[in-house]
Amino acid sequence: MPATDYKDYYVILGLDKTATADDIKKAYRKLARKYHPDMNPGNKQAEARFKQVNEAYEVLSDLDKRRKYDQFGQYWNQAGSTGWPGGAGSNGDVSGFDFTDFNSFDDFINALLGRAGAGGTRPGTNSSRSSSYRTQTAGPSGFGGGAYNDFSSGFNGRNPSSVPNTEAILTLTLSEAFHGTQKRYGTGEVTIPAGMKPGSKIRVRGQGQLDPYTQQRGDLYLKVELQPHPFFQFDGENLVCELPLTPDEVVLGTSVEVPTPDGMVTMNIPPGIRSGQSLRLRGKGWPKPKGGGRSDQLVKIVVVPPKELSPNEREYYEKIRSSRTFNPRTSLKEIKL
Repeated sequence: MPATDYKDYYVILGLDKTATADDIKKAYRKLARKYHPDMNPGNKQAEARFKQVNEAYEVLSDLDKRRKYDQFGQYWNQAGSTGWPGGAGSNGDVSGFDFTDFNSFDDFINALLGRAGAGGTRPGTNSSRSSSYRTQTAGPSGFGGGAYNDFSSGFNGRNPSSVPNTEAILTLTLSEAFHGTQKRYGTGEVTIPAGMKPGSKIRVRGQGQLDPYTQQRGDLYLKVELQPHPFFQFDGENLVCELPLTPDEVVLGTSVEVPTPDGMVTMNIPPGIRSGQSLRLRGKGWPKPKGGGRSDQLVKIVVVPPKELSPNEREYYEKIRSSRTFNPRTSLKEIKL
């Protein structure tokens, strides 16, 4: 086997043979990001380097594959000679791995990685080589975190797998999310359906990454984030809000106007309601998926005492205090450790 056939995967990743699994992973992520086709459009050298980096990582990150690779590397320059490990006259200890099945380093790697056309090829016979390699699906956290996808045509008789998808953040106002809207994204407009909630995802077909090898685009997934609103928040499927009331309103009861996504509605406040208690406006919440109506709006009561009193108000509050018979702390007298 010619010397140029052997690839030193440690050198490709900038490591030595004492590298730990963590060292290998860090080196791979750094180089995969540097040479990824999306970072180097049209650069054939970067594309070839990216293939080498992926192949090196796939071998060295697997303990069994790394062991066999290290064993092969000790004897690569003896390939085809009488000293070839496992052949006649060889005393090399390779733990039972028979390198005589391989005519070249590529044949050995194809077998190690389970590629088509590998194995069973003795020195001196023709071998069928595969040029497949694997690249990672890029996710929102960058390279090195996704599942491998095989983009080689004819690999084990399969068609190329799906091309990489892309995820991006789409920030909407509460009004846009409630009513639906159109947003320009990339080369066109995206229709945002009504009722989007935080964490909802919108799939835009064919607007993801362009795979340089298949020339196909993956899908774009827009993850919805909502701008904070001064009044409305989410509680599961429902909308929640806080309604400030004065002490006399919670004591005597009242009717007040409450904002909803559709506008103001009148809500009756029963006398004696407590601060922190919630009232429900049915069907005034957030749109449900697939035309399932609306969730509820929960109105949490918050008693807000006045910070400043007029002389008349102070006089009446003092009269109430002096004549009040209700003591909300009566039960506290019985509490002890």
